[in-house]
Amino acid sequence: MSSISSWDGTITSTQFHNAASTFSEIWNNFDLGFPHWSWINCPNKPGFAATKLQGYLSLENMILPRTTEEECVLAGIEDLTCSSEDLFNDTAILVLKDSKERHHYDFHVIYSSSFRVPVLYFRAYCNDGEALAIEDLEKDFPAYTAQELAVSKWTFITREEHPYLNRPWYTLHPCGTSEWMKLLFSNEPSVVSQGGVAIEKYLTSWFSVVSPVFGFKIPLKFSTFINSTPSKFGNVATVI
Repeated sequence: MSSISSWDGTITSTQFHNAASTFSEIWNNFDLGFPHWSWINCPNKPGFAATKLQGYLSLENMILPRTTEEECVLAGIEDLTCSSEDLFNDTAILVLKDSKERHHYDFHVIYSSSFRVPVLYFRAYCNDGEALAIEDLEKDFPAYTAQELAVSKWTFITREEHPYLNRPWYTLHPCGTSEWMKLLFSNEPSVVSQGGVAIEKYLTSWFSVVSPVFGFKIPLKFSTFINSTPSKFGNVATVI
């Protein structure tokens, strides 16, 4: 097991699969009221049989709430006059929407062999299946994401071909992911006490940073549980 100083913030495809399995299992068992994550097996190349390591995490048909009342209910706050501070403290989802029609989001987490980190691919569409343009997406996102898009739209969110579906999807650009993952784990007490990072924590920590881009975040109880869960993969399950 290496020290945090020698780890570059990346993971292998095997570690990604292990982390994805634990992340989705705990997410689904918690029954957070959201669609469940599932692992989709895919062949890497035409003519080759799929293996459990060739595929991606998928969460389909996420509908983002659009009103303050809905946000408070999802946060478990009975007083519907709750403050914005209360919402950010323990909200599962926080997105303000201006349009009357709800938009649907599909999220896929795919391992990048180039960057050696998870990458979030997503698409958004109306009830009739019509895909949303980037301008429509901006209306769904929280203010801080919209501001970032205004500054660096096509370096922050890009439109690329889905590695497995061969169709254009939006993606959060993975540049810099390994650096902030290393920084994130460097500040975690367990890294110092245990001398390494359990693979189960990688996707949870990664998703806790990525998901607020869309205005929702992992509930505190979920993060607390997975961070206190011992590694079930032994030494193989260590990131560093």
